[in-house]
Amino acid sequence: MQMNVRETHPRSPNSSPAVKVKETTKAEYSVGHLFTPEAVKFITELHQTFEPRRQQLLRDRLTRAEQMRRGATIDFPEETEVTRLRPWKVAPPPLDLNDRRVEITGPVDAKMIINGLNSGAKVFMADLEDATSPTWDNIVSGHLNLQKAVRRTLDFHSEGKSYTLKEEIATLVVRPRGWHLIEKHFTVDERPVSGSLLDFGTYFFHNAAELISRGSGPYFYLPKLESRHEARLWNDVFNFAQDYLSIPRGTVRATVLLETITAAFEMEEILYELREHASGLNAGRWDYLFSMIKKFSHRADILFPDRSELTMTVPYMRAYTNMLVEVCHKRGAHAIGGMSAFIPSRRDAQVNATAMEKVREDKQREANNGFDGTWVAHPDLVPVARAVFDKILGDHPHQKHKRPPVDVSSSMLWPRTIEGAGITREGVRNNLHVALVYISSWLQGLGAVAIHNLMEDAATAEIARAELWHWVHHRCSMKDGTLITPELFEEELELEFKKLHAGPGPVPTTLSQARRIVRELVLDMEFAEFLTLPTYQILEEPT
Repeated sequence: MQMNVRETHPRSPNSSPAVKVKETTKAEYSVGHLFTPEAVKFITELHQTFEPRRQQLLRDRLTRAEQMRRGATIDFPEETEVTRLRPWKVAPPPLDLNDRRVEITGPVDAKMIINGLNSGAKVFMADLEDATSPTWDNIVSGHLNLQKAVRRTLDFHSEGKSYTLKEEIATLVVRPRGWHLIEKHFTVDERPVSGSLLDFGTYFFHNAAELISRGSGPYFYLPKLESRHEARLWNDVFNFAQDYLSIPRGTVRATVLLETITAAFEMEEILYELREHASGLNAGRWDYLFSMIKKFSHRADILFPDRSELTMTVPYMRAYTNMLVEVCHKRGAHAIGGMSAFIPSRRDAQVNATAMEKVREDKQREANNGFDGTWVAHPDLVPVARAVFDKILGDHPHQKHKRPPVDVSSSMLWPRTIEGAGITREGVRNNLHVALVYISSWLQGLGAVAIHNLMEDAATAEIARAELWHWVHHRCSMKDGTLITPELFEEELELEFKKLHAGPGPVPTTLSQARRIVRELVLDMEFAEFLTLPTYQILEEPT
């Protein structure tokens, strides 16, 4: 369906920017309900003020990646040593972000928002990034759903069932898209705006005052930061927005997803840059693993094994999480643990029992290590995680008083080949399966996909294709001695494609596109920074 163009601020003799906002494919999601002239003006000013810095920071990322490919190492910055040594704290948390023992995440469709807010978790993170395929319909409807959720008017009706918000719900936190993503349906002088600024600006403009009036506030999760400079940009955006709407500085609160290897060396600096607005750090384990594989993709001497063996007990992952807890508590911030992505089976009790025990062990490890809370992907996991943290925390909202003695050197954070771990044919096929199914679903407008009782999002698809790239380009060997060559990859890709094609139910039209994308991502000599960048260019509104 061809979308109409709604020209909001045409070019005029006084050089006002030409702003175009495309209409959605559904009348009930009309952009006029969301992008009012005042909201468009605010987003446009965010774009004009901060887009040059965003572009420079993205260039800095590429420069740093190229330096690493040429042999440069990552270390704690010498120039910020004084920040790490000086005593300082982040701002104390607001009341409704003080107890975060269980957080649940999900996309921004109405049913998921309602179930997340009603789940019994302390926090629900509405995810406009990895769990949302950024079709324009999804973005616009997601923001409209968030507006209704803030005002407690959101409901959903399907197949004779009705979903409404309970009286007591979780605290709402929103994850905008990362700095690297754009929104092609909102342009200023024919240039797309930042997905980050559009998501932040839209949610903040419409909901900040309403949230404050209800005793809460505009709270955010910030994804995929790679440096303190990127955190500083967010802090300046927050101050600009608060001043623009005459809201006191410090009202915005942000938790940073620590999900890149470069950011791990600047944890304290990132908190320092955001200190007036910082709430904590989250151990975003899946994106962190992807970042590690990506940043060290040029290293033939490091073997990244099957994804199933990249657990949180691996030495370099343990160092990362231990340091995160120590840094957060040193600076008065919350340390939030990683995602348990298991989805309970309605048919297999044994699968559930085994998985629940693994979830319980994972949360027990986090609670014992000093984390103040943790993430789950399904409401049925909330009681499991809650019981573990209730036992450790009791009536205390967190355990910031715990300061585990940690002395992490830079080399402890670098990836190493894991003794006893390796690559199997099953691991190759699982990565192909996840990449094909997820990308095919993403192209259909679904950003969170259930695969083998796990809720997969863009991060796990990134791990899958990143490992395949690394294995193919370094001719890694499986445990049985088989070399992973481009020819073997092609054979296994075709086998997996045929299995999916022959599976039950209709074959999605996007599966062939997904096969082409996976092949290009893996066989291209250059490692693509994010799979969502090239796929976004061909993403269309589902019919």
